[in-house]
Amino acid sequence: MVGSVHVNGSANGANGTEERLDELRRLLGKSEGDLLKIVSIGAGAWGSVFAALLQDAYGHFREKVQIRVWRRPGRAVDRSTAEHIFDVINSREDVLRRLIRRCAYLKYVEARLGDRTLYADEILRDGFCLNMVDTPLCPLKVVTNLQEAVWDADIVVNGLPSTETREVFEELSNYWKERISVPVIISLAKGIEASLDPIPRIITPTQMISSAAGVPTENILYLGGPNIASEIYNKEYANARICGSNKWRKPLAKFLRQPHFIVWDNSDLVTHEVMGGLKNVYAIGAGMVAALTNESATSKSVYFAHCTSEMIFITHLLTEQPEKLAGPLLADTYVTLLKGRNAWYGQMLAKGELRLDMGDSIKGKGMIQGISAVGAFFELLSQPSLSVQHPEENKQVAPAELCPILKRLYRILIKRELPVRDILQALRDETMNDPRERIEMAQSHAFYRPSLLGKP
Repeated sequence: MVGSVHVNGSANGANGTEERLDELRRLLGKSEGDLLKIVSIGAGAWGSVFAALLQDAYGHFREKVQIRVWRRPGRAVDRSTAEHIFDVINSREDVLRRLIRRCAYLKYVEARLGDRTLYADEILRDGFCLNMVDTPLCPLKVVTNLQEAVWDADIVVNGLPSTETREVFEELSNYWKERISVPVIISLAKGIEASLDPIPRIITPTQMISSAAGVPTENILYLGGPNIASEIYNKEYANARICGSNKWRKPLAKFLRQPHFIVWDNSDLVTHEVMGGLKNVYAIGAGMVAALTNESATSKSVYFAHCTSEMIFITHLLTEQPEKLAGPLLADTYVTLLKGRNAWYGQMLAKGELRLDMGDSIKGKGMIQGISAVGAFFELLSQPSLSVQHPEENKQVAPAELCPILKRLYRILIKRELPVRDILQALRDETMNDPRERIEMAQSHAFYRPSLLGKP
């Protein structure tokens, strides 16, 4: 059942910021002189921006809090990216002055000339995320040793792709065996896995973390919303929801809130988390349609009508009160279709600038999580045990059969048996029902399958 939503309060000014920090320190049992230690695991765009937001807000309270980012060492920055970073530096007087003051400018000159190799962890210390070099961040404290990063952390931010979450948290669980208390974990990951045996169900990143690291679900939260990382750091107005247990979500919502970044809290963790993965599926198709129709507003609106009707249908399988998810899901979908990396990926595929055999980790963008989500959602919703009544043929069918766009994306991206252009056939199929009928069918039938989210 979807929980109630609350808007966190906030105090204004520097004193209010310190009060919020002190309030969270007290809740975590920190004594005077004992640093509150926050670490972001993973240095993609959102993980890096999240850490930078905290550093900007709280980093100057050096006697009270430490904010760090962990990323793997050894990732070299190629020559073309180094040249681009140099151009960005010289276009931003504030960044140029900062690097000169830190005696860090010369290495970028040398890299621009090809006389030196830069590394991703090295440039992140200067505020350059490899997946977002056009948006310089504040300088960040970067750790490349995972054990050093997490062994005594109070708050761990999961900035990893969902496809890497389980593996990394299995490793770091080894470093927490001697701990008396477990950390609080905020997961930013949007993606799912499908478990088909013995009962088909969705596995979310927070569930992966709990099983891999042995952290109780009470201490794991999900934060998501209609956000583009670079715009949030540039202080474009945005909002998000932090979902999880009442003990942590309310104080963390208050702690994370900034004047341009409003954080609400909600008790329904898993459903919001699944919705964050679902919109990435349809964003890839939106990008394909945009490129194949030369940005036709009409074609994009037709696609939007069909994909939202499929998402609404799927939400009726996942929750008893899907109407409460309509706003957050559509807002997140809208921003992802406008400017997200999954829509961009669909566009590049349709234009022939990317190929499927290049994989789902793309230079300058990071992990395209919608690809694995297409496979997981389709395989899950193809299970006969989840069958629903077909609205016209008077027979039981797997839910995936009523989601023609999802089915076609699966055949294009996962099975690779159809060309990218075939996504347009999903819009031009004369046998396709009016999307309104799919929504009406979902609303008029008892489709809810609690087992999909691991509920009895």
